[in-house]
Amino acid sequence: MPTLPELARDHTDLGADDLAWLALLQADWQIIADLSFADLVLWLPDREGTGYWAAGQMRPTTGPTALVDDVVGTFVAAGRRSLLDAALRDGRIAREGDPEWRDDVPVRVEAIPVRRGSRIIALVARNTNLHGVRTPSRLELAYLQTASELTQMIAHGSFPYAGQRSDHADSPRVGDGFVRVDATGKVTYASPNAMSVYRKLGLTRDLTGEHLADVTRQLVPPELRLDEESITAVLGGRMPRDTEIGNRTGTVIVRSIPLRPTGEHTGGLILLRDVTDLRRRDRELVTKDATIREIHHRVKNNLQTVAALLRLQARRIGSASGREALEEAVRRVGAIAVVHETLSQTYEEEVEFDAVADQLLALVSEVGAQAGAVRLRRTGSFGTIGSDVATPLAMVLTEVLQNAMEHAFGEGSGGNVEVHATNTGGQLRVSVADDGVGLPAGFDLDASSSLGLSIVRTLVGELGGTLRILGRAEASEGQESGTLVELCLPTRSGA
Repeated sequence: MPTLPELARDHTDLGADDLAWLALLQADWQIIADLSFADLVLWLPDREGTGYWAAGQMRPTTGPTALVDDVVGTFVAAGRRSLLDAALRDGRIAREGDPEWRDDVPVRVEAIPVRRGSRIIALVARNTNLHGVRTPSRLELAYLQTASELTQMIAHGSFPYAGQRSDHADSPRVGDGFVRVDATGKVTYASPNAMSVYRKLGLTRDLTGEHLADVTRQLVPPELRLDEESITAVLGGRMPRDTEIGNRTGTVIVRSIPLRPTGEHTGGLILLRDVTDLRRRDRELVTKDATIREIHHRVKNNLQTVAALLRLQARRIGSASGREALEEAVRRVGAIAVVHETLSQTYEEEVEFDAVADQLLALVSEVGAQAGAVRLRRTGSFGTIGSDVATPLAMVLTEVLQNAMEHAFGEGSGGNVEVHATNTGGQLRVSVADDGVGLPAGFDLDASSSLGLSIVRTLVGELGGTLRILGRAEASEGQESGTLVELCLPTRSGA
């Protein structure tokens, strides 16, 4: 289905400012469709004057549709729709008394010129399904009267309001709560849903006949008001804006559209939406996020305390093997602490693992048996991975790096260890290559009794990944020594 900019580019001479005006109109025409109980179609006159292109369509949520099929992208030749011709020619709303019949359904059609400045840049056809028409209620009469005033404003070029756009993703709709105020801000009609919204704020009387701004001041204490301008201008129907008001019992989004059908301010359309439950859930989510971050922070602190105690204990042990075992435990606990420290600084349960990997390289380089003699570096990127993968991956990377530090190089000798990572399509590939002495003769990963390699095999298996350890000579011709460890695992557990 073609878009408005595409149709305008191919068939009209409308400029960027014209399209921006039409985009503003379309942003609010669900309101007009609902108030009219009618389908709206946006028609663009073509540059040759031979007809009109349908560039937009909106169906009402308050009544039956008059257009079952989508019409966007269709062309109607000039002379086929006399109301469109008349509205474009005369620059005024064109309507006829007799309805059109479409699939045995009577449809009343009106054509509304869309004026920007001194030019008619488009037309809006309002199509009302008259099937089953009955005597309208007060609510329906209020809707229709407001729709009529808005369409007059479109024809005069005073609607939509330039630059007006709701800042709220949950901006109110017509059915959420509808209030009409007169030029002084006094309520002339409030829908039942609008009354329910104000009941949530604590209102115990009727809104009709009251000044909406004054009533709101009585319900919302000064310390909870955003500003007096919002209370006076928005709730008085004089400023095209939306705002959020509330007290300790409820929260409401208010949308104001001033009405000036003949150029003079006659009142305003006020739309209300009760968002009390939404805001409560938002607060709960913020509290939950803060709690999770605090938990990660405390876990990190506790792990660092454990690591410090193990380090103290290692210094007091005379046995070299016992001291070495405790130092390995310190590194493993430190690797987990690094992940929790990263998670404590983000609202997401995801980790930019490059920063974690760099900290792990520094940790292993500082406390390894060959500290200072072996150079560790990272290339490539781990990308963003889930926290459920980050912790075991940190453990795996720490063990592999520690093995390289301890076994790849002889006493007093140095070398290089490179970690390379690639994250593509949900698969993370990691290689750890050193230029050391290589694997011992007859090395078998599955038969190895090394605690570190056992941890690596277990964790990689739990993540659904694969592990290979081979001499670099096996992996690439021309390499005489060294070891290559290759990991491949999904970036989320269970993937």
